[in-house]
Amino acid sequence: MHWVDGLRAESLPLPDRGLNFGDGLFETMLFAQQRVFYQDLHLSRLRKGMTVLGFPDCITAVQAQLSSVAEELKSIPTTPYAVRLTLTRGDGPRGYAPGIACTPRVIISAAVLEENWQLPPPAAAAGIAKIRWSQQPQLAGLKHLNRLEQVLAARERMNENVDELIMLDEHSSVISTVSGNLFAVIDEVLVTPQLSKCGIEGTRRGLIMDRWAREIGIDSREANINVRQLLASSEVFFCNALVGLRPISSLGSSAWSTYPICEALHQVYCGENA
Repeated sequence: MHWVDGLRAESLPLPDRGLNFGDGLFETMLFAQQRVFYQDLHLSRLRKGMTVLGFPDCITAVQAQLSSVAEELKSIPTTPYAVRLTLTRGDGPRGYAPGIACTPRVIISAAVLEENWQLPPPAAAAGIAKIRWSQQPQLAGLKHLNRLEQVLAARERMNENVDELIMLDEHSSVISTVSGNLFAVIDEVLVTPQLSKCGIEGTRRGLIMDRWAREIGIDSREANINVRQLLASSEVFFCNALVGLRPISSLGSSAWSTYPICEALHQVYCGENA
């Protein structure tokens, strides 16, 4: 199901700078239990991206359209949905430079999710991606539409026949998985990569760092992580809005069979959304 500027649609008006230049942002959200999970966190990140890209503040209109879609989904049998909200700069003049004024375009889609978000996902066999994250500090942390590095990494993952790939930056520092934020338990501390130069600051990453880790009694911090440290970790997992938290069972010569921190955090996540 698709909505464009609040109306059900099957096509996109052209021209659109999101298609032409990747000039836009997006959020991927979980709709379950008759609501969008952590909608305020998603809209907060979207608003931050709008400021960086110089979009007019249209968050009220975006929120109204998202609420309308949520009401429509409530009338459908209670199957979880992956809801994607895409915000583009809309149409504009030819060329890279945006027009002086613009009317952002809101595109929302909803797709059925077969997975049960309350069940812990199976542990993932992982490898290291050959493609690297490029660094652009001004865009670091944002979920903008330019995702070709992850597209190529996902293609590589399919060819490697593994569940997930770890992505590094140009200096071989660990950044993320293809589609999630990465965590490792190093010396009994929960550590996640610094994202000041590249990567996406996920909503679940923020919840783990700001709240959930403290609730299960483990210290957490951001740090520069290399592959050697990752392989020596006592536990590795990743998270995103749809998967929740998923442990990694193997990476290179390292293997893990128990995931106590990931499982404890998953219980907090489920309890918070019961």
